[in-house]
Amino acid sequence: MDEAPAPGHRRRPRYPGNNPRRFEHKYKELDAASHPDTVAKVLAAGKTPAGSHVPVMVAEVLEVLQPKPGHLAVDCTLGHGGHAIALLDRITPGGHLLSLDVDPLEITRTEQRLRGDGYGPDILTVRQSNFGGLPAALAALGRSTADIILADLGVSSMQLDNPERGFSTKAAGPLDMRMNPTRGISAAQWLQKVSSDKLTGILAGHSDERHAGRIAQAVAGRSFRTTADLVAAIGSTLTELSADERELSTRRVFQAIRIEINGEFSALDALLRVLPRCLNPGGLVAILTFHSGEDRRVKKAFQAAHREGIYSDIARDVIRATPEERRTNPRSTSAKLRWARIC
Repeated sequence: MDEAPAPGHRRRPRYPGNNPRRFEHKYKELDAASHPDTVAKVLAAGKTPAGSHVPVMVAEVLEVLQPKPGHLAVDCTLGHGGHAIALLDRITPGGHLLSLDVDPLEITRTEQRLRGDGYGPDILTVRQSNFGGLPAALAALGRSTADIILADLGVSSMQLDNPERGFSTKAAGPLDMRMNPTRGISAAQWLQKVSSDKLTGILAGHSDERHAGRIAQAVAGRSFRTTADLVAAIGSTLTELSADERELSTRRVFQAIRIEINGEFSALDALLRVLPRCLNPGGLVAILTFHSGEDRRVKKAFQAAHREGIYSDIARDVIRATPEERRTNPRSTSAKLRWARIC
């Protein structure tokens, strides 16, 4: 007979089988406080601990935006709060940060954590909104313009890692991909309705997929229950490619579908249109992009506004993560930073 646990002792939870399948049971680093050694080991291997997010190019963002005490700053993508904390540290005392995020699940968790760390409503306002809602978010704060604005367009590690969100190409989960799971239709529902021709254009336009036509013919109008089902269908269509090439194509397909069902390009275009009227004279904006479709939009918008005399200066060259950061945080490899200063 097993001995009863000592008073106050809490048994380690046991999960069926040798290899837990559920995301929340699988990774020790999800409970970082209880497993600091595991977190350190994951970071040392150049990976991001599951359930967390390492902010990209923080030093470069701060150098570009030049946050100062008293500034009103906007973080258009709160995510895990890494950039937000860096900005808060530099705009206080006297400053205020307005943080936006469209994901109701992550924004709630991050706000609770930041409040617990002492960032009260006097210095931090959190609002669920996409980029296009920036003017309304400022108005709700009693302002129309800010001193500095940051938009990090990357998908957070928490979203990518959790199979239940449907973004992952490496673990089976419901084929969802919605940033806000309470709105719109899932990726599975969208794929059932989309035509092959439309999907071909989306795969080519949103992610520069070279095999867009073949993949679209294989998956458009079909029913896929899980992410693994879609991964398998893509792989079986590209059998002549190497495993690495198939994986890259699969990631591009997921990226393109995610962009489409979340209206990411529409939200970015809306942000680029409203930015000039949301900045104080001399104010700065910085935008982090993670694929060519985003970067092209930002580059062209900044260049056009500069020619029109709306921006007094813009980044002449794209800023990339340092080799050291790309080694320790692989998700920074594709990041591109551009900035502009309003007249």
